[in-house]
Amino acid sequence: NSIAGQQGFRAAESRQASRQFHLHLSHAAMDASAAAAAPANPLKAKMMDEGAEVKVHKIRITLTSRNVQNLEKVCNDLIRGAKDKRLKVKGPVRLPTKHLRITTRKSPCGEGTNTWDRFEMRIHKRLIDLHSPSEIVKQITSISIEPGVEVEVTIADVE
Repeated sequence: NSIAGQQGFRAAESRQASRQFHLHLSHAAMDASAAAAAPANPLKAKMMDEGAEVKVHKIRITLTSRNVQNLEKVCNDLIRGAKDKRLKVKGPVRLPTKHLRITTRKSPCGEGTNTWDRFEMRIHKRLIDLHSPSEIVKQITSISIEPGVEVEVTIADVE
């Protein structure tokens, strides 16, 4: 029973380590949201290009990692890129660290002294809020992401 728990933890750890950066919101979805903001009438589109503002979205970027240094580096790069483009930035908001703990017996057969292994995986999370058009977010998030850092982008309209 304890070996199965240990192997399950190792399997979860290896899956987490092998997972590469993935963006939950594809570029196609960003393009679709930008296309939805454009009017169907070509004359109105031309008028929008001349004088009207581009639709501003509230964008929340969630960064998750087991390695704090990589997470902070990606966080700082994103914020620096947003401030270079003169966007409103809030964050990084440091959420509480999740401690995933597994305690298991060292002995495979259950005999002998009761010795225990304690394994722990810490998951760190950061939130960054931006107010910008979705095209600019594509440029900001195109930076090189450190290995082991997951990025999730959520877009909402500002009202």
